[in-house]
Amino acid sequence: MSAILASQSHVLSQHSSDLLFRAAHTAYDFTSESVSDAELAEIYALVRYAPTALNSQPLRISYVRSEIAKSRLMPHLAEMNRPKATSAPVVAILAADLDFHEHLELLLPQKPDAKAQFADAEKRATTAALNAHLQAGYFMLAARAIGLDVGPMGGFDAAGVDAEFFGGTAHRSFLIVNLGHVSERGTFPRNPRLEHHQAVTTL
Repeated sequence: MSAILASQSHVLSQHSSDLLFRAAHTAYDFTSESVSDAELAEIYALVRYAPTALNSQPLRISYVRSEIAKSRLMPHLAEMNRPKATSAPVVAILAADLDFHEHLELLLPQKPDAKAQFADAEKRATTAALNAHLQAGYFMLAARAIGLDVGPMGGFDAAGVDAEFFGGTAHRSFLIVNLGHVSERGTFPRNPRLEHHQAVTTL
């Protein structure tokens, strides 16, 4: 009996699973309700626990909220994505830090030679991209977990965003996520999903 209870204690409720997955939709338009600094901090408080290779944690998040910052971002977005970002109280630029290895002494103290494994720039870039993308998935789940709606967008000029916001750094943007509270007109009916037998193979 105790083993069953222990197992159940690690299972999300149906309601929680709905909020994160089944009932959650991509948001395309948002209400004017603001997103607080505390909420943004709470997102990262969850994201930081995402699993990454060698605990590398290469994701870097830049929140664009002020009108001035948004005016700098808009020219780099695809035209169809500008209204979505304009309506969002906060727009997150997700980037991979290609110099993540500089933090490994702190993040992986049990392996003092970990930084040396990434002397090769190509290997470093590949590792940064893979693990930052993994963290990005957690970022969107974390935002949903604290009650926000998310609208990820890939239609933007990454080189332009990097020059505008990350000049002089090793940060490389790969995803933009609108954050806020979805408006009544801000979602579309859900399109079909592949069934288990169409996507999953068990060997």
